[in-house]
Amino acid sequence: MKKNEIYRTAVSGFTSEGLGVCRVDGCAVFVPNAVPGEEYDIRITHIGKTAAHGRIETIIQRSPHRVNRRCPYAKRCGGCDFWHMDYETECEIKRQRVLDALNRLGGQALETIELTGAPSCESYRNKAQFPVAPAKNGVEAGFFKKGTHELIPIDRCLIQPPCADAAKQTVLEWARAYRVSAYDEESGKGLLRHIFVRHAEATGEVLVCLVVNGAKLPRETELVDLLRQRVPGVASVAVNVNTRRGNAILGEKTRILWGADAIEDVLCGLRFRISPRSFYQVNRTQAETLYGKAIAAVDLKGTETVLDLYCGTGTITLCLARHAKQVIGVEVVDAAIEDAKRNAERNGIENARFFCADAGQAAQKLCAEGIRPDVITVDPPRKGLSADVINAIEKMSPDRVVYVSCDPATLARDVKLLCTKGYKLTHAEAVDMFPRCSHVETVGLMTRK
Repeated sequence: MKKNEIYRTAVSGFTSEGLGVCRVDGCAVFVPNAVPGEEYDIRITHIGKTAAHGRIETIIQRSPHRVNRRCPYAKRCGGCDFWHMDYETECEIKRQRVLDALNRLGGQALETIELTGAPSCESYRNKAQFPVAPAKNGVEAGFFKKGTHELIPIDRCLIQPPCADAAKQTVLEWARAYRVSAYDEESGKGLLRHIFVRHAEATGEVLVCLVVNGAKLPRETELVDLLRQRVPGVASVAVNVNTRRGNAILGEKTRILWGADAIEDVLCGLRFRISPRSFYQVNRTQAETLYGKAIAAVDLKGTETVLDLYCGTGTITLCLARHAKQVIGVEVVDAAIEDAKRNAERNGIENARFFCADAGQAAQKLCAEGIRPDVITVDPPRKGLSADVINAIEKMSPDRVVYVSCDPATLARDVKLLCTKGYKLTHAEAVDMFPRCSHVETVGLMTRK
């Protein structure tokens, strides 16, 4: 196989990033914009040590599931992966990915699993993070091209609600009118770095936060007035200070220019406070589905003690509290714990307590105190569970472990580890939280043998 040469091949699978897997001379070639069942002439664009990359030159056998992209930015923007196929095919790719991971990496022998698709592929994301960059007209905002920091200006993102694009365009109009400079990553100079928007679907409230490379903004009053005129539902306008270089979006300090310091949404019948730094599932409708399946899987009777590790702002914890005797939420982010406590108060939930600690250290501390939960729920980041958490679960020996995962590979790895600690996987199903994107959520139930 040689770079820039053309080879005929067919799609044999998909990567976790949504790339088609083709094979040339026994070597895997990762190809964007592929659809199951298709055959191509592909051009090799890069050859690495273990795999190669290519692009489609000609579609030899076209799938009936290939569709025209509704998003005009889909081929350039790095946000979405599946606009070129129908939604049913996307869901099947994700379902198969979870099943393959659990069987191949997790040592299971599942015949199939279910995946619950989303009712809509558009306007579902309640959080938008638009990077800002210098442009001929002063400033521009959009999303980065996949694998780069090259900005692709976006007028309308179909997976964001219209209020997010309205806020972005309003901030850009203000910045151009008052010559507010855009942050330049190479030089570290310039003021406006990101336009950060959060939307509460149930209440309609909108939070607009400008991330800046400095202490303040010019013409703050004019910015607030313009946002209140142009963005329906705006309830909070804030400035977040981030003067550090790097990929982190938010800095530590946030100042409110106008309105409340947070917005409020309703999830599973409970009201939750959402500040700029709060963790909150980006798809509220599917989050209700996901949490409902997690609660159904654990089958609480009202007498149990539940430990929720990686609890964030307490969304799963408080949903579980209505079905358990007591729940304990643990999260390493102090601001999230404060939000969780406030959320418990605003919902009148008295059988939940929260404390700030690393999940592994907290689990070991509770274990040393003699607390033995009946159920442990975990919703870790993509890297999965740490060795400390696995060991603490083994020591506390709960009857059930409910694992909510955003990465099938690390879920499968941890399932295999828990199986060596006296547990077995008794239920698993997937929920598509991110239509048109490659990520997928999974709920797994581990039961003590």
